Amino acid sequence: MTPELLPPDRQPVIIAARRTPVCRANGAVKDLRAHQLLAPVLAQLLAECGLSPEDVADVVVGNAVGGGGNIARLALLEAGLPVTVPGLTVDRQCGSGLDAIVLAARLVASGGNPVYLAGGVESISTAPLRAYRNDDGEPDFFSRAQFVPLSFGDPDMGVAAENVAARFAVGRDRQDAFALASHERAVSAARAGRFDCEITPLETAGGTVNRDDGPRPGLNAAVLKRFPAAFVDGGTVTAGNSCFDADAASAVVITSLQRARGLGVTDGLLVLATDTAGVDPELLGIGAAVAGERLLATQCLTAASVGLVEFNEAFAAQALACLDHLGIDADRANADGGALALGHAYGASGAVLVTRLLAQARSTGQPGLLALALISIAGGMGTAALLRYEKITG
Repeated sequence: MTPELLPPDRQPVIIAARRTPVCRANGAVKDLRAHQLLAPVLAQLLAECGLSPEDVADVVVGNAVGGGGNIARLALLEAGLPVTVPGLTVDRQCGSGLDAIVLAARLVASGGNPVYLAGGVESISTAPLRAYRNDDGEPDFFSRAQFVPLSFGDPDMGVAAENVAARFAVGRDRQDAFALASHERAVSAARAGRFDCEITPLETAGGTVNRDDGPRPGLNAAVLKRFPAAFVDGGTVTAGNSCFDADAASAVVITSLQRARGLGVTDGLLVLATDTAGVDPELLGIGAAVAGERLLATQCLTAASVGLVEFNEAFAAQALACLDHLGIDADRANADGGALALGHAYGASGAVLVTRLLAQARSTGQPGLLALALISIAGGMGTAALLRYEKITG
């Protein structure tokens, strides 16, 4: 069954997508603050689409560990957009970048043929120190925010990944094999130049940064086997089959199908449907599967109908548990590697999924190809977005 589209003046379509290199935290782009990561992406998207900055109705940006102050507004002004363009910053933790795109799609669906820039950004390297104020007024610094009441457990991410591994019987060998495949795919994609069309280079004090620095060509099964359990004694989740923290930004141009035709756009990703689900915080990694399952059901589709799948690989354990739940073979997901190899830039990661899907869809050139973006979220949530690649004609 083919999902029905909205009228052309309200049907959201993603017509361009870009990202920075995804770099290890405290690495190649450690001196760039979040708005400095995002601004070059926004500027390049406008130039790529031939849009005037005044054409943008709003800029919607996801961010998870920034210092507040509305990074969207700061970045858009840094990018040279006029003061008449507003900005909105969204925080749904790891899902923030994808949820920013979802929100922009819903705004397009409300009508008016607007143009939005939407995505996410994270500079973990420059994230502010955070603290609660003790009774005596002195700061009590913390590494992460509280996501749910303590009565719900509020586990750390690694502990939650162990919970998922145990509950859904995802063993160490499978996790390591999945992580190795992610690195191998990402190394192959980089060597073949498959990331080149989506990366906006960044200028730093040390020079131009134009490639991801996470994928490891020398990684092998023997190396992965030597990693000890990282979060729970005797566990299966290790530093080798978990993502690493990263700095990055990613954004898309999203507008109505009617407006895209007027701009002379030749192709894009139609946003067909989205879903965000809540799950047990102790098993937070399974959130994407629940959202994806509900989303496909509402569209009367099965996972077999979807040609492209991008899943944020925070941990191999939760990625495999979610893919198993949805009936998606691991070989079908993340064709060019995922966060296990590239890194997890929290608020940016969901937008990176969409950027990857547009690049992959364009490389196939196959109209009607369905694509699915999936991300699990701290606190026990998950967001999924169903997209369809189409040629756009007048």
